[in-house]
Amino acid sequence: MYYLPTRIIYGQNAVKKGFVYINQLGQKALIVTGKNSAKKSGALDDVTSILDSLKIDYEIFDRIDENPVLEIVIEGVQVFIENQCDFLIGIGGGSPIDAAKAISLAAANNLDINHIYDTASFKNRFPLVAIPTTAGTGTEATQYSVLTDAAKQKKAGFGHDLAFPTLSLVDPGYTLSLSREVTLNTSIDALSHLLEGIYSNKRTPLIYPLIFKGIDLIIKHLPKVLNKLTDIEGRDALMRASLYGGITISHTSTTLQHSIGYPLTSVYNIPHGLANGIVMKQMMSLYYPFVKAELDELFTYLGISRQNFYDWLDTLGMKTDTKLSTDFIETKIPEVLASRNMANNPFEIKAEDVRSLYRSLS
Repeated sequence: MYYLPTRIIYGQNAVKKGFVYINQLGQKALIVTGKNSAKKSGALDDVTSILDSLKIDYEIFDRIDENPVLEIVIEGVQVFIENQCDFLIGIGGGSPIDAAKAISLAAANNLDINHIYDTASFKNRFPLVAIPTTAGTGTEATQYSVLTDAAKQKKAGFGHDLAFPTLSLVDPGYTLSLSREVTLNTSIDALSHLLEGIYSNKRTPLIYPLIFKGIDLIIKHLPKVLNKLTDIEGRDALMRASLYGGITISHTSTTLQHSIGYPLTSVYNIPHGLANGIVMKQMMSLYYPFVKAELDELFTYLGISRQNFYDWLDTLGMKTDTKLSTDFIETKIPEVLASRNMANNPFEIKAEDVRSLYRSLS
């Protein structure tokens, strides 16, 4: 089965090319962004210029941090309602776009902070335009929103077909302003999504061409972009890989690879992509016996061995000085095992598997 209800416009000047569709969505937009990236990338100016030309009013809500918390989402809902907005535009990395998805659903279904994850209550939505400025989450092509409950120090997501963006405008040029660190971490997040499309028990050969090509693009172009951040050809390759990763997990969802990383982000503030990357080799070794045929097919396509891939990961220098406490490990094991992603693994993940993965970082 393949399902993607989002209209995607890809390439240079994607925002300008999408003006016809933006004009059909509503009379007043809530633009959801972070403090800097939307402006720095040039995306915000492009969007407001288009809205002004179409005589569509807008309000800017720029309160989204790297890991959007539930309280800020509810604040966004209030701004949306008070300003009588009728559609949203999310500009930025995964955080602003995920927050915009949650604002859309919470506003349309009158949800308070205690019911944002209550997908059974999702009956309506307001239209959403997604404009990514990083090449990582692929959220412009998914039905997922990942939020943080600060009180519980817990990062978790929800998925629902109504959360798919109505329109996604994907211009790799918006990633040219990213730092080396953000470029690396977001690309590794995209790589995680692509690999999890193989690990997941929902995997399907229908999307293997996207998975294989996306991984190939990252392996070939990420080192070049890290060496020259203005490499637009490389930026284009990484953005396509990110989009392929989003399409992949919209069908397969994520797995233990993501579940084990969320606590590292919510407790130790390790960037999400880096949290995935520092256990990527260990994770592949854990999964390999159960998806051997699929991974062997991947490495045949890539023309490298699994050890070559491990060596390539080592060249990226992903590491953290954070030392995980025994209390953290033992407290988070039940949380990881209880996450909804566990249903997607091709074998039963046990407490000792999670413990071993965390201890490998200590």
